[in-house]
Amino acid sequence: MKKFSSTNTYVTTPDLELAVNASITLERPLLVKGEPGTGKTLLAEEIANSLNIDIIKWHIKSTTKAQQGLYEYDAVTRLRDSQLGDPRVKDISNYIIKGKLWEAFESTKKIVLLIDEIDKADIEFPNDLLQELDKMEFYVYETGEVIKAKKRPIVIITSNNEKELPEAFLRRCFFHYIKFPDFDTLTKIVNVHFPNIKKHLLDSALKIFFEIRDVQGLKKKPSTSEALDWIKLLLVEDLGPLDLKEEKNDILPKLHGALIKNEQDIHLFEKLVFMARGEN
Repeated sequence: MKKFSSTNTYVTTPDLELAVNASITLERPLLVKGEPGTGKTLLAEEIANSLNIDIIKWHIKSTTKAQQGLYEYDAVTRLRDSQLGDPRVKDISNYIIKGKLWEAFESTKKIVLLIDEIDKADIEFPNDLLQELDKMEFYVYETGEVIKAKKRPIVIITSNNEKELPEAFLRRCFFHYIKFPDFDTLTKIVNVHFPNIKKHLLDSALKIFFEIRDVQGLKKKPSTSEALDWIKLLLVEDLGPLDLKEEKNDILPKLHGALIKNEQDIHLFEKLVFMARGEN
């Protein structure tokens, strides 16, 4: 299998490429942590695109249980069907709902399995998947089947670092932390999405963007995806570098609603403006 590298639609760093390829070689899940909006989910999609293989996505919620990734037994429907005399009740497999891991294990080709935002689930969720991710198999109690992976999938697990994951789970993963892109890397990312953007506008916009991120006390720093949204709006509104701020002394740029998403941070910037004017 060829190695993963940057694509036309996704800019990687050498250490990220190394981590992805190492996890594939070791056949261990790649645990990718980082700020929200740094492209962790997109990474899994781009790995699949780069290697020309399919992807199965399992998006985790706070209520998600590990068992749902394996299968669920629909006892309620079976009971109702038995009351109605439905002949399907004789075969219990008619009431087994396959989960995302089952789908991945059934694939006869190499695929990517994305377990997205694992830190949203209960703390026991990762531990409940140890056996399945280790041995790439699980037991179906209702039918007595053992479901084994026909081809070991490339497992990508993302986390926004909202809670610590169990040590036993971490030991089984290859780990990579996606750092927030620096000015040069973010420039490359923007150019991938907006190849016709003028350099002067891009430089001015990113200078303002990083100034906002560097403000002390910010509750939520704007992400890469929010930078892209903001720059898209600048291009749609046909704003030039000199149009980015309402007034020369303004801290926040035009269309800042794409970057600042809560009242606390808005008030922080208003306070900074007030203090700056008081000093002048």
